[in-house]
Amino acid sequence: MAIELTPGKLAGLKAVSNERGVIAAAAMDQRGSLQKSLAKAKGVAEVPDSMLEDFKSMVTDTLTQYASAILLDPEFGLPATKKRHGKGLLLAYEKTGYDASDEGRLPDLLDNWSVRRLKEAGADCIKILLYYTPFEKATINDVKHAFIERIGDECRAWDIPFFLEFVGYDVHGEDEKGLAYAKRKPAIVKGSMEEFDKAKYNVDVLKVEVPVQMKFVAGTKAFTGEQAYTRDEALAAFRDAASVVTKPFIYLSAGVTNAIFIETLELAGESGTSFNGVLCGRATWADGVAIFAKDGEKAFADWLSTQGVENISNVNKALEAATSWHEKVKA
Repeated sequence: MAIELTPGKLAGLKAVSNERGVIAAAAMDQRGSLQKSLAKAKGVAEVPDSMLEDFKSMVTDTLTQYASAILLDPEFGLPATKKRHGKGLLLAYEKTGYDASDEGRLPDLLDNWSVRRLKEAGADCIKILLYYTPFEKATINDVKHAFIERIGDECRAWDIPFFLEFVGYDVHGEDEKGLAYAKRKPAIVKGSMEEFDKAKYNVDVLKVEVPVQMKFVAGTKAFTGEQAYTRDEALAAFRDAASVVTKPFIYLSAGVTNAIFIETLELAGESGTSFNGVLCGRATWADGVAIFAKDGEKAFADWLSTQGVENISNVNKALEAATSWHEKVKA
């Protein structure tokens, strides 16, 4: 069943998509993790805000020449919005990270921002990141459900598309990079997609993790020797997760290398899922962090114009397997 879009939401989705109706967007909304990475590479305790702003501006200036849109944050990314070569703009609405002293990785919004203010700042779409697993306590997930309902209503009131990114986590005492968690991941991703596909959340695009950990997929180049799934089981996990949604959905790169993300998209294409694009961040620019921190802007600009462009070009090539979100909506 096609999802009905209002004029503002339709215009916002078109603004961040390519001519095929595929979302080929770059992501540069990292904040806390980027600060730590830059500081570590530079060998200092912390870096000034201006360093984040400069990094984001340089990435945006280069990569948006090859992307349909850019995802930025209003804390450090607003200068970069002026360097996006007319491409679409998604702005993040959530605070970076989560309070580890509280149970459940509860979300929070930026104090001085609203959907209205983000739209006035130039946003074509609003993005929220939510840490979520269907295996969490019902009382905690109920708080998260209400949180997303409120944001969905706010985006509906301002007639702007709502992109919801959910990232799974462990509640069983397992290493999130280990084999046991990898075996649970298909159920975590599928359960999350099924939940937020519901109409009551007013989400327009689901930004999802792939339902497998690639290093545990036998028969792939990313495989490191410990098996959680055969290749056929991985393909089935892609199809199974996609089967529970009616809304457009796109994949996130989740911090893996460019080579692994490309193979991941190839696997998604092979599975036949109707994914509608990507929001790809670190898989395109992460290897340039140390160059920027240690060698400066000139060296980073050279890296971006060569390796950075090659990375995003690889992603665009893999996106030939993506399908248009136009098939899932009606105006």
